[in-house]
Amino acid sequence: MSISRIFNLVTIFILCLSFSSCSNGSLPANNTNDMDTTVHKHTNALIDETSPYLLQHAHNPVNWVPWSDEAFERAKAENKLVIISIGYSSCHWCHVMERESFEQEDVAALMNEHFINIKVDREERPDVDQVYMDAVQLMTNGRGGWPLNCITLPDGQPVYGGTYFEKKQWLQILTDLQFNYEKSPQKLEEYAAKVTAGVQQSELITLSTTGTKFNRDEINEMVKNWEKTLDYAEGGSQQTQKFPLPNSYDFLMQYAFQTGDEKIMQQVDLTLEKMALGGIYDQIGGGFSRYSTDENWKVPHFEKMLYDNAQLVSLYAKAYQRTQSATYKKVVYQTIEWLKREMMTKEGSFYSALDADSEGEEGKFYIWTKDELSTILGEDYSFVEKYYNVNKKGLWEGNYILLRQVTNDKFAADSDLSIEALTKKVDKINKLLLTERNKRIKPGLDDKSLTSWNALMTIGLLDAYAAFNDEKFLQMAIKNGKWIIEKQMKKDGHLFHTYKEGKSTIPGFLEDYAFTIAAFTKLYENTFDESYLEKADQLTAFAKLHFFDDQSGMFYFTSDEGSLIARKMEIYDNVIPSSNSVMANEMYKLGIILDRKEYKEVAKQMLANVIQEFPKYGSSVSNWGILALNLTGIYYEVAITGDRSNTLTKSLQKHYIPNKIVLGATDKSDLALLEGKFLGEPMIFVCIEGACKLPSNSLKGALKQLKN
Repeated sequence: MSISRIFNLVTIFILCLSFSSCSNGSLPANNTNDMDTTVHKHTNALIDETSPYLLQHAHNPVNWVPWSDEAFERAKAENKLVIISIGYSSCHWCHVMERESFEQEDVAALMNEHFINIKVDREERPDVDQVYMDAVQLMTNGRGGWPLNCITLPDGQPVYGGTYFEKKQWLQILTDLQFNYEKSPQKLEEYAAKVTAGVQQSELITLSTTGTKFNRDEINEMVKNWEKTLDYAEGGSQQTQKFPLPNSYDFLMQYAFQTGDEKIMQQVDLTLEKMALGGIYDQIGGGFSRYSTDENWKVPHFEKMLYDNAQLVSLYAKAYQRTQSATYKKVVYQTIEWLKREMMTKEGSFYSALDADSEGEEGKFYIWTKDELSTILGEDYSFVEKYYNVNKKGLWEGNYILLRQVTNDKFAADSDLSIEALTKKVDKINKLLLTERNKRIKPGLDDKSLTSWNALMTIGLLDAYAAFNDEKFLQMAIKNGKWIIEKQMKKDGHLFHTYKEGKSTIPGFLEDYAFTIAAFTKLYENTFDESYLEKADQLTAFAKLHFFDDQSGMFYFTSDEGSLIARKMEIYDNVIPSSNSVMANEMYKLGIILDRKEYKEVAKQMLANVIQEFPKYGSSVSNWGILALNLTGIYYEVAITGDRSNTLTKSLQKHYIPNKIVLGATDKSDLALLEGKFLGEPMIFVCIEGACKLPSNSLKGALKQLKN
């Protein structure tokens, strides 16, 4: 059931709460955790946490506590409402609300006296974020975001919520809620019960009984409706704010490739080029910001997230396989260089994010003045002025965002330069500007490592390795996979969600299992090391045991050990593909590789449960769309055997063939698809549903079969 439908149901029962103002005056602070008063006036219970976001609030005068069952038990014992405040370390408006409200003594006094105050890092606890985001959207007609502030009854049932509040507004809301809870608790309890019922029903899927035979009709209708919303001038969608949405363009690229839809493919390339040239991309340092605040990809919201960049490395690497575009290659290499330089730990894992702010100002680290650039660059300034648009196009709030108008090929031709000379000149300038920029105060680093996001990064590195055959990308991926196995995975298949300073914490969510299964399967496809398949199979079995719902045929986001007011299913794809769509794709792949019919049947049933949503939502089911493409078209099984299997695999992987899986071995394997395929010399077998064409001992011959 959709959020909007649930909202309509809830509003039938909504109670008109006339919040009356009550002037209690300033209440005495009740901070019992002022332990380190020599350095900080206040220290609360968050001081023992590892999350950078929670630690940012550890010295607020608010008596914050981390999420726990004990916090709600205390709320029940003291009969207090609960404030659940959710954000993340690189969230600009989270910082603003902290400065305006949570650092203020009068606000803290009210919160401490009458509420139990829980701070949540949404990246550490996406399960909590999902539940209370749904609640806030139900209560505000679909509006949501971060900071997310939800006030609940002592048992966690929501009664009020929103995002950013100014101080005066926040104080009034809390005062009125407390007054009404003391005066008419039954009204709040009745309302909370209706909202909770709505949360429990939202995004739950029922088992489809229409069968698991699919055709292209739903996919074609989805794309037909979707293309009406695309921007054919600036790329992306027709919105004033633009998000990269890499999974959407992964699907559209595969769809256009397999159907020959040139209009869609042109829009994909337009979007990728516009993003690569725009201010959303860090032109001198590499890496993408989370989104653009305008329709031209010019002014980013400057935070850099691991999950965005991991997926965009994948997307641009695949696009390079198809086009051999130097622009796409530059994006992949420069972004990975940034990740290695600023986001990679000694253990091979990756940190989560870089803040948008430095020195209290959004984007200050990344922008320039003309005087700065002129002083640093000297005689090269006039070149940079033209190349990076230090003019009206790049102007933003009195400073300049470095961005480009055209690709290097066109700029070189227009400037009467060779590509080699231009590339050398730009590399030299970028190195100089990067050195100078690194002297500035840097944005805050969220230095926790998340299993799910790291698995996405492993996938990105492997896609880059496939496209460019660069061994360092493979080694980075192997090292990251090793970190997951050694630090985040127990022998029984249990995964941890987060890691920092040698400590693994929080039981894994479905996203951790789904993306790690995908990463291990791709590690196998690029190394033929079957231990990765064993790990992927083990994780799949664990997820099936602890997350699967037999009644719906879908997976819950949390395991069977959770204690939230609702157990959610993550169905719809967003900036990150939904955990259910990833599980469905990977179970289908593993079902083929491991010859597990039951895995393939689960995947098909999951798709059957959501395929009716295809015509309506487009980008919200893009990863489901990839599975549908593979189930309704030719899906190749490519088996490579013999003493040159790895060499042949590298050559094959350089080509954009999205509708395939690759497996192989040098001389032996127990995999059913490799049985009888060791002929004493290197061979490539192109198969469809287990039926193989004549083997070829050359890449050229195999590619001909694949193209046919």
